[in-house]
Amino acid sequence: MHLYNAWLPPPVAAAASGEAAAFAGAVRSAAAAWRPDDPDSAYATLKWISVFDLFIKAKSDIAPEDVQALVELGMEIFHASQNKFVVQIKWGGLLVRFLKKHGKRLSLGVQWRPLYDTLIKTHFKRNMGPEGWKVRKQHFETVTSLVRASRNFFPEGAAAEIWSEFRPLLDNPWHNAAFEGVGFLRLFLPANSRNQEHFTSDWIKQCLDIWDSVTNCNFWDIQWASIIARCIKNFRSVNWDDFLPLLFTRYLNMFEVPISSGNGSYPFPVEVPGNTRFLFSSKTRTLAKAVAKSIVYLLKPKSLAFEYFEKLINFLEQFYHPSNGGRWTYSLERFLRHLVLYFEKRLQHEQFDMTVEEHDQPCLGKEERAVFIKVILKLLDRGQYSKDNSLAETVSVATSILSYVEPTLILPFVATNFQLALETTTATHQLKNAVTSVAFSARALLLSSLCSSQSDDSSVADSFSDLIVISLSNALLGMDANDPPKTIATMQLIGSIFSNLATVGVNDDVPAFLQSTTLSIWLDEFFSRLFSVLQNLESSSPINEGYQTSFMSGTFLVEDSSYYFCMLEILLGKLSEPLFNQSLKRIAKFVNANILPGATSEVGLLCCACIYSYPEAASVYLVKPILLTIMSSFEGTPTTGYVGRAAPDKSSKKDALSPALETALDYYLRVLAIAISYAGPVLLKYKEELNHIITSAFLAPSWKVNGAGDHLLRSLLGSLVSYYPIDQYKPFNCQPIGNIIEPWGCSKAHQDKEAEMLNFPPKWHDPSQDELSFANELLQFHFQSALEDLLTICQTKVHSETGDEKEHLKVTLLRINSALHGVMSCLPEMRPSYKDGRSKEVDPTFFIAGSAGRTVGTSEMREKAGEFVHVACRYLLKERTDDSILLALVVRVIDALVNYGSLEYLEWSSHVQAWKLESASIIERPCNFIVPFHTQGKKRPRWALVDKANLHSTWRCSQSSYHRYRTNADVSPSALMTDLMNDLLYLSLHNYETVRSYAGRSLTKLLKCWPSLISNCVLTLTGHLRDLKAPEHVVLGSCSILSSQTVLRHLTTDSVSLSSFIMGILESSHHESLKCQKAITELFVTYNIRFSGISRSFFKNSDSQVDKPGFLNLVHQINALGFETNSLHWRYNLMANRVLLLLILASRSESGIYSKMLAETTGHFLKNLKSQLPHSRMLAISALNTLLQGSPHKAYPQDSQQSPDHPEDCNISSTRDVLNAIIQEEGFMNETLNSLSHVHIISDSDGSSKGSYGASSFQSGSDKAITYFYFDFSASWPRTPSWIYLMGGHTFYSSFARIFKRLIQQCGMPVMSSLQTALEDFLSSKERSRQCVAAEAMAGMLHSDTTGNLESENNWLMVQLQKIMLVPSVESAPEWAACIRYAVTGKERSGTRAPVLRQKVLECLCSPIPQSMATSVLAKRYAFLSVALIEISAPKMSPAEKQYHVQILDELLDNMRHSSAQVREAIGVAMCVTCSNLRLSGSFDTSCSPEEPCGDVSMTEQTGNEYWSKCLTDRANESAVSIMNSIQCKQLESTTDSAAENSMDHREEDNAKRMETVLILCLSPNLR
Repeated sequence: MHLYNAWLPPPVAAAASGEAAAFAGAVRSAAAAWRPDDPDSAYATLKWISVFDLFIKAKSDIAPEDVQALVELGMEIFHASQNKFVVQIKWGGLLVRFLKKHGKRLSLGVQWRPLYDTLIKTHFKRNMGPEGWKVRKQHFETVTSLVRASRNFFPEGAAAEIWSEFRPLLDNPWHNAAFEGVGFLRLFLPANSRNQEHFTSDWIKQCLDIWDSVTNCNFWDIQWASIIARCIKNFRSVNWDDFLPLLFTRYLNMFEVPISSGNGSYPFPVEVPGNTRFLFSSKTRTLAKAVAKSIVYLLKPKSLAFEYFEKLINFLEQFYHPSNGGRWTYSLERFLRHLVLYFEKRLQHEQFDMTVEEHDQPCLGKEERAVFIKVILKLLDRGQYSKDNSLAETVSVATSILSYVEPTLILPFVATNFQLALETTTATHQLKNAVTSVAFSARALLLSSLCSSQSDDSSVADSFSDLIVISLSNALLGMDANDPPKTIATMQLIGSIFSNLATVGVNDDVPAFLQSTTLSIWLDEFFSRLFSVLQNLESSSPINEGYQTSFMSGTFLVEDSSYYFCMLEILLGKLSEPLFNQSLKRIAKFVNANILPGATSEVGLLCCACIYSYPEAASVYLVKPILLTIMSSFEGTPTTGYVGRAAPDKSSKKDALSPALETALDYYLRVLAIAISYAGPVLLKYKEELNHIITSAFLAPSWKVNGAGDHLLRSLLGSLVSYYPIDQYKPFNCQPIGNIIEPWGCSKAHQDKEAEMLNFPPKWHDPSQDELSFANELLQFHFQSALEDLLTICQTKVHSETGDEKEHLKVTLLRINSALHGVMSCLPEMRPSYKDGRSKEVDPTFFIAGSAGRTVGTSEMREKAGEFVHVACRYLLKERTDDSILLALVVRVIDALVNYGSLEYLEWSSHVQAWKLESASIIERPCNFIVPFHTQGKKRPRWALVDKANLHSTWRCSQSSYHRYRTNADVSPSALMTDLMNDLLYLSLHNYETVRSYAGRSLTKLLKCWPSLISNCVLTLTGHLRDLKAPEHVVLGSCSILSSQTVLRHLTTDSVSLSSFIMGILESSHHESLKCQKAITELFVTYNIRFSGISRSFFKNSDSQVDKPGFLNLVHQINALGFETNSLHWRYNLMANRVLLLLILASRSESGIYSKMLAETTGHFLKNLKSQLPHSRMLAISALNTLLQGSPHKAYPQDSQQSPDHPEDCNISSTRDVLNAIIQEEGFMNETLNSLSHVHIISDSDGSSKGSYGASSFQSGSDKAITYFYFDFSASWPRTPSWIYLMGGHTFYSSFARIFKRLIQQCGMPVMSSLQTALEDFLSSKERSRQCVAAEAMAGMLHSDTTGNLESENNWLMVQLQKIMLVPSVESAPEWAACIRYAVTGKERSGTRAPVLRQKVLECLCSPIPQSMATSVLAKRYAFLSVALIEISAPKMSPAEKQYHVQILDELLDNMRHSSAQVREAIGVAMCVTCSNLRLSGSFDTSCSPEEPCGDVSMTEQTGNEYWSKCLTDRANESAVSIMNSIQCKQLESTTDSAAENSMDHREEDNAKRMETVLILCLSPNLR
């Protein structure tokens, strides 16, 4: 059993023993719900996902065989649920969590191919489903996480299969498939023991060669660095020393730090498509992590890695200095953090493996550890005072970790820096960092001083002891109310030091600074400083006149997980009784003599820490005096008479407390409330006094005092009935280290010695019968009596004045709320209803154990309260609907009644991130070479382990009942629960935003617990959207609830709710308020991006069923809105079209319905291309890219073995007929092209579109979310890096070109003919926007591969292409370059299959044109050649394509001396592409002889038997020599013959032009 479960309160720990059986039963139930022959039964298993999650978070002791059965079931359901995103997200996430938690106990074999197929089908295919981008993103993250979690279970041979699958994608570094390939390789490649034979030195060398093929690409480097790091860690048998120079050179180059005046980034980076960067992680921290991991695991005894590592650090060291910060600081900080963490992790594994005698890898000895730390110290020294807080904190954490490894190196460094910080007067912020470092290293200092003293090294021991003494004494100077960071660091230091001490002041056989006399003096100074801080505090929280939501609001000492309270608890809990009594008297004197409204919470916590440590003594000095002070203050004050059954005192009802008295009472009541939080049985002595002052507080004519009384009542009830540890700060019951230092424990104890030390569970406060009786009395008076008062007020007019009634209601509701929040889930929950009429006393299903404390009251009390509050709510909504405070109180009361366990969850979530759980100051690292004693996990002081166990108990309590009824279909919420739900529903539509917000959050929690309530809510809320008279606040509240994830998830399973939701939105255009329209639009966008499909049952509903509308009926309702006309507002027209598209895409799995809708819907969106509404045009583009299937008229080369992208069926035939009829309408294509041209908004300043996608300039964020699909984000074109600056093409939209291509493929010649006719005007137009759309249409035609295209239309296309090339105008050249690039783009993912017309296009481009043409035409032709050749896959180049390269290269070599600089520049770029393709193609040519340079084409036509590379270099050398000789001649000869001079100048000019072209050739990949 896990430590936190073993240390639960005894009743809860005993109940937890049944969790293993409960888990096994849950697995059997889930398996029974799954029927392999019915894939839709997967949805019936989803309700068990949250239940299985419980057992992980509860750290339950469950049987491995049950875990194995669950994982196998989950894998089966996951793979059988293709295209069911919700199922795969839920089950995939659960599998990831179980594999991470229990993977080492499982014997599994997971196949990688099904996971890869899932990724490809759902995220790397063009025709995707309708799911929103957030759902797709979540699905992708889930599947990739599952791959990473499953890698260790891949079978033998998987690594070889994965490498052979993705290796071909890496052949062409000029193609984006290479980036995808390395991303997949990094994701899937397993490094487990089953596949270790695959990872040889030759394979590593091959990987490094491929890595080197792409330079200056951050994405590429990250992927390969991660792969190599994985290999280095797991396969240290490889001789890595051979690769060290190359690896460390790459690592150094990967750090983007500034050189000279540079900005620290690659000057000429290789761009990676955005979708590839998104799908495969390429974050900065990933790079730093991979490099750090590699370096740490490369280190081994007598290895050169240490030398290379030191050189790397010497280069980077300067950038850690505070004066050299910048954008690179983050990556350097991550690098340092991961270096130290991986170093610690490696040492931990090595030491643990040595203890179990299973280690076969070279270990790091003392010498190697020292060398590593000496190198790291350079970075620590530079970064400790960084202005970047993250780097400064990382240095402190690294110091703490390394101090346990080599204290002789680290601790003197800490001491020196602390002394320097004390002496520094100009940079006082250094003291905060230095104090933090001492706090993080305090335990190492104490252990080292003790061990050194025992080893007779007294000087070292004294120096470390002196540092502790100096830091403790000087730290007090840092406590300053005006310097929060330094004050918090000081308190952290004090808490850290005292956490290490077993007890303080018990005996004097200890060092001088721990003796009673010295500590007594120190404590006096400490409290003097502390009291000074408290007196000078100013609260940052303004007084709230309404209902105060937080009782712990205050200054920096209690905000943001401060160290203040924990430090006080540790300090006071460790003091001996005499020292505690001394401190207590000082504290009591201070508390009783001062009223500090600005430090109420802080003083209360100070008192709480005292009472928690020694309840009996502290209660006498603190509780009793405060009680007497409050009681005396209440004497003679006016009262309202609102508590009890006494009639209100009419004579005093107008009286009020003075401001001073009100402030004093509020202060003391709240201090007392915080102080008694853990007082428990001690409070029984003050029972009468507490009863009296609570009643007096509620009777006071002051809302502020009433609120303080509320705080006191809930604190008192919680202290009486709850479980909480009461000996948290006592040390382990074993001998202290050297009689001084407390031994710490690890929750992952694995050795007998440590297990014995941890066998000292906390003592829990288990309420006695007297405490429970007191609590029941309080409930009787302040809960049950208050409920009766509430009913009386609402049913009878007790007050004649409305103001009195309001105040009476406020106090009464406040008392009820206080009681409920005080007992929390100790008051039993409401009982549900059972469909078969069984008794309400049926035992609920048990999953995990949990309890907040002893039970008080009964379920009947909670149900009675629900009935009375329901009546009160109806009364208030009718009579006092404008009183926000009363309604907010009612919401909180209902929330506490119906959301059982939510109060504990809120408490847990507010404390789970507290500093004391994970601060390095209270963590002893697993590897401790000081003692030495190593553990499997971090060691913490006992109080921290107890605190974690307490938080774990609180979480268990919040969850133990939450899932009891969700898995039982026979259980439903009671009628009372439904009434209260309706109350929350009405309140969530209130006209006050505060009330709406409170009620909405509460309602959402209730609906999540009881999904059966959602349907009625949706019908009610969508009815409000349709209501013509619904006020603004009702619409806003409805949209807020409907947009919650709980409701949106429900829509996927409930056809009635879905129909009502969709029609409610589409029929809400009558709301004129801007806020309403914004809320409705945001609701639709939220639904759109979270759309996860439709239930199969929806398609099976008959349209004749009134209670369950059919799918086609919903479509007809949408069509009936008239969105094809102009009767709808443009935004609602857009939403209606979007819904129609979502519905048809969701129906793809239902062939009957899909075939009925496909043709009509596709035709509808085709018509929308010429819509007058710009947004509708954009949505039509997205829709047609999804709906058009292509393929019937698509031609394939005779030798191609590829099948069409989509099988031909009746759907395509019927759709083709509908589309052809539309296309052949007179003027349709011309109007369409004209409408699409309006999307291209050209900027006058830069000649490019104002956005990266069409209509960006006129579309808001919400419009884009409606019109774009996820696949638009992950578009597949261009498939090669866009480095050629001549391309431009920002106004060329591939999605437009894809529409024309698919139309031609699906409809054939009619589209071609229509386009030819329409394009005649557009091709000759001088408007750039019309040229843009013409280029897109031509690109689609050229890339369509249709049979008609091959037979008769190619001549027209080639003639037009030739005309375009010869047009002198260059304004639209980028669009036409993009058109040609699209036309020749290779098919398939790797781009290896050539489109049918590629050869024709290349022939057209290769046809020489006279050199007498305008230089702009010549430059444009060479630019067109460049973009065409870059799309050719060099590794798979055909002989004909090679011949084109030879022909082009001949021409380029001849024209290198062209007179125009513009032409020469274009020639240089074209030569770069041509030569690169030839070289890369030659590297894959097996016929290349060893003597021949691979990739060199024989230039026999013009240059004899020379190779192009030799020809090029020889001519360049000749030109360079000639230019240098000419310069020397000019210097030597002062007079020359004029003719000879002219001849020489001409040769010099030719040589200079040639060299300029060569220079462009060399630099062109970096030109922009």
